[in-house]
Amino acid sequence: MPGIDDSLTFHPLHIAVLTVSDTRTVETDTSGALLAERLTAAGHKLAARAIVTDEVQAIRDRMAAWIADPGIDIILSTGGTGFTPRDVTPEAVMPLLRRVMDGFSVVFHQASMGTIGVSTLQSRAFAGQADDTFIFCVPGSTGACRDAWDLVLAAEFDSRHRPCSIAGQVPRLAGLCA
Repeated sequence: MPGIDDSLTFHPLHIAVLTVSDTRTVETDTSGALLAERLTAAGHKLAARAIVTDEVQAIRDRMAAWIADPGIDIILSTGGTGFTPRDVTPEAVMPLLRRVMDGFSVVFHQASMGTIGVSTLQSRAFAGQADDTFIFCVPGSTGACRDAWDLVLAAEFDSRHRPCSIAGQVPRLAGLCA
């Protein structure tokens, strides 16, 4: 059965949180705050946190800087994945990816279906790998971030999860998964 093997050592990941929004500030960014709180409570390190506007170049520039930072393993992005004209996170990030993690979108939508029903269709959540950095882009609502973390990412980021977790694909932790 898949799950956490408590006999194994937990290896914290270094995770950056990016909020994409034209209106949020550090004080009003409940989605980014939830992700930062959840990841640190799970034992991971908050490597960086930022807010950028819904502009392709602003998103791409922040992502590129973090992808180049060897101290960041994972980037979690919240916001800009819907269908309004200002939602451009996929357009900004997809060209940076060398691989797309198709399964993340599928699993996120399955989890989200249980909480918001068919409204999950209005999300373009996705994930992939840029150089050696993994990027997960989820909707900007606090509820969507809660679903993403609690129902998908918490287990995927836990190095003790078997049969495997993303931790085994992070270069500094290579070899954790057989």
